[in-house]
Amino acid sequence: MIKRLLALDGVLAVCRFRDDGSLVESYGGLATEKLAALSDVAHDYRRMVQGQADQVSMFTGMRGWTPPRGWVVRGEALTLCGVGNLVCVLDNGEGSFNDILTEMLEVSHW
Repeated sequence: MIKRLLALDGVLAVCRFRDDGSLVESYGGLATEKLAALSDVAHDYRRMVQGQADQVSMFTGMRGWTPPRGWVVRGEALTLCGVGNLVCVLDNGEGSFNDILTEMLEVSHW
């Protein structure tokens, strides 16, 4: 089901991983070992973002910080976007980030 994300302009690769970081499924134009490494990176980054959101919630005393709905790391040419146990590699020069993130949010609930 996550394969449909590849039909969106700008999406180069997509992975779904388990809560322990192991790869469940992946599609796209990256080598298999790179897709597996991507799931490890996304798992670790998701845990960091969750920890930071927990701290912000604790320090501010305000609700609504956790759980974070996702994260984005933008580089010069590529962007990584994560929502739940789903991560995508995006080409910065193509597609609409808003459309891609909206679709990722929907797909992440399947």
